[in-house]
Amino acid sequence: MTKEQAELASARFIHFLETGVPPEGLFSPDVFCDFTLPRWRLQAQGLGAVVELRRAGHAGPGKVSRSRCDPTPTGFVLEVEEEWTHGGESWYSRELFRADVNGEAVQAFSVYCTGDWDRSRRAQHAREVRLLRP
Repeated sequence: MTKEQAELASARFIHFLETGVPPEGLFSPDVFCDFTLPRWRLQAQGLGAVVELRRAGHAGPGKVSRSRCDPTPTGFVLEVEEEWTHGGESWYSRELFRADVNGEAVQAFSVYCTGDWDRSRRAQHAREVRLLRP
């Protein structure tokens, strides 16, 4: 996949992350998702099941505040920082997606997630860790 193709596909993927609604043709009908959390692993197959898995973890819209996309021979790797509000709480996570693309449709993807950090977890992290790079 070229850098331009990967960036276009990842921009459509980010739209899905921010809205919970996949753009037309983003996923193949039988798309497969393998989702790894800090101490759990979930899978979903099929467009409806993948969308439901996403909405179960992120019920409302959010914002990808930072992203990086790198092409691979079969798709792309996308790193994101994501923020959203749910139940009156502000949440944050970092995720890495490795996607296989067929034509313009994501056929399969893996997700590696830090888990969801609330305000308290982010404050604890800021007190206890000095990051070298944001």
